[in-house]
Amino acid sequence: MLTRLNSGMYCPYIANAMLDDNDTTYFAVGGMMLYDPLIADDILTEVIPTLQFVDYWSGLFPLNDTFRASLRARDADCGFSAFVEKHLIFPPLGPLPPRSSLPGMDARGTPRAECIDLFDDVVKGVMDINPCFNVYHVSTACPLQWDVLGFPGSFPYLAPGARLYFNRSDVKEAINAPQQTWETCRLYEPVFVNNKDSSQLPVERVLPRVIDATQNVVIAHGALDMVLYANGTLLGLQNMTWGGQLGFQTRPEQPFYVPHSVLGDTFETMAAAGVFGSYVTERGLTYIGVALSGHMVPQYAPSAAYRQLEFVLGRVNCLNCTVPFTTDGEPPPQSQQPLGTGTAPQGWSNMAVFTEMGPAQEC
Repeated sequence: MLTRLNSGMYCPYIANAMLDDNDTTYFAVGGMMLYDPLIADDILTEVIPTLQFVDYWSGLFPLNDTFRASLRARDADCGFSAFVEKHLIFPPLGPLPPRSSLPGMDARGTPRAECIDLFDDVVKGVMDINPCFNVYHVSTACPLQWDVLGFPGSFPYLAPGARLYFNRSDVKEAINAPQQTWETCRLYEPVFVNNKDSSQLPVERVLPRVIDATQNVVIAHGALDMVLYANGTLLGLQNMTWGGQLGFQTRPEQPFYVPHSVLGDTFETMAAAGVFGSYVTERGLTYIGVALSGHMVPQYAPSAAYRQLEFVLGRVNCLNCTVPFTTDGEPPPQSQQPLGTGTAPQGWSNMAVFTEMGPAQEC
């Protein structure tokens, strides 16, 4: 399941190349926004936080006691939770060890099967109970709802009689696309040259360069995404140096506020509003944890994504204020109550102690 086919790998390289070209006529890079990106080592972002994620969202993973005990034993043997407890702190403890020395590796520096397979085994276990389980948004349950793109969950699905929107000949003609078979994801065939990418991870060079050059990079991550864990992204960011300093110095706990829209009271335009996550901004980088969202934030939380777009475009200069959407003509009154702290779970290692009985209460 480990892969580098993610915009988090390529967008920083594209932005960095534009900066290198130094042609402001065509490449006036003013910022960058990434959603649930793969920017760090895939073991950090896709494997190590698995047990903590399953424990935090335990109501969405109704696994039996025997299976949970086996997961805990494997996690302890692999050293995953202990690693997160030690390193997911603000400010960071220091640079992480190299990949070969990360937890779950054998003496040769290669992944141990029983450790690296923890993610897959959890997914198989929960799909026995909930066959409609969606790794992109773990709150999904049966009946399976199809969408026009044909990929509503962990696997492709097309309802009887339905047609993929972008595979319709009239749609291809309207957008000047070639009359070829269209798929949402090329799951089993190479997409890039030789299906190999040996480039440096973005956190090592290109992402810090884009942040330092633009002072305007936003990374948002859905709290219900299991394809890439929010805690894994944060581990990667805490191991990245930008603006002359390693990692975030403070936890992402400022309230991320989504304003109520002037159209929000009609069925056709219903969208989330209010405090809808947590964020932190330091040295030109903003990290936002989006509550109730899965992997594709603009799909699962469009109003939150729209506010983030306004922010990266400079139309609003705050994420923890109740300034209305800039495109609302006569916006409704916004909340004047204190917003408190953010709501998306971030940095769980310091928020709860996971025991055999599950997450303990915060102290």
